[in-house]
Amino acid sequence: MTIIEKYIELNAFIKLKGLATTSGRAKLSIRSGKVLVNGMVETRNRKKLVAGDKVSVEGKEFIVEEKVCLKVK
Repeated sequence: MTIIEKYIELNAFIKLKGLATTSGRAKLSIRSGKVLVNGMVETRNRKKLVAGDKVSVEGKEFIVEEKVCLKVK
């Protein structure tokens, strides 16, 4: 087992959590300034999130878990 990545991109995380139905909608939400990462507005779609990062979208807060970040091959 080899771990390839230890992060997840912000747009993928938002889609994974069901906060956007498509990648396009996730990107629009991020670029509109509605997404906070660790308390700061984040407008980069491909911002790399690691375990422990806090993501807030429209008052809902999520903590990135390590199992979400790992891609195993």
